[in-house]
Amino acid sequence: MTTAKWLVIYTKPRWEKKVAKLLEEKGVEKYCPLNKVRRKWSDRMKTVEEPLFKSYVFVKIADDDKTKVRMTAGVINFIYWLGKPAVVREKEIENIKRFLDEHENVKLQQMTLQVNQRVKITSGIFMDQVGEVLQVNSKTVKMAIDSLGCMLVAVVEKSRLISST
Repeated sequence: MTTAKWLVIYTKPRWEKKVAKLLEEKGVEKYCPLNKVRRKWSDRMKTVEEPLFKSYVFVKIADDDKTKVRMTAGVINFIYWLGKPAVVREKEIENIKRFLDEHENVKLQQMTLQVNQRVKITSGIFMDQVGEVLQVNSKTVKMAIDSLGCMLVAVVEKSRLISST
């Protein structure tokens, strides 16, 4: 039997909560991060819970349960990374939970990368290496990694980078 891993599923628009409920009914461990947001109606203010990641729900499943999840109403498919379902580390799920417990009105912002910016690689063979952005493309960044005593130039996917400043 394979061990359960956190995977990401893509849902129909505005189906995140419904999919989470359907998965719960099937006995699947799921996590739909909800953000508490204050909304103004014509007569009152109200705090509502909205999904933090639009059209995404996290599921912790073994490989045997993929079909059960995929056949759930509202699920479009798994999110893939390099041809395999994207795996999210337990620590990252815990960090999201803790952050949402401590904060309300959280806003997601895309990281904008600029030439000469210092960035850190978060995964892959060069994980934790810091370098300088040389060129920004639509999905990748060409960067110089100088920790080896010489300049090594690598093309890295944007999703693997965080600002190091």
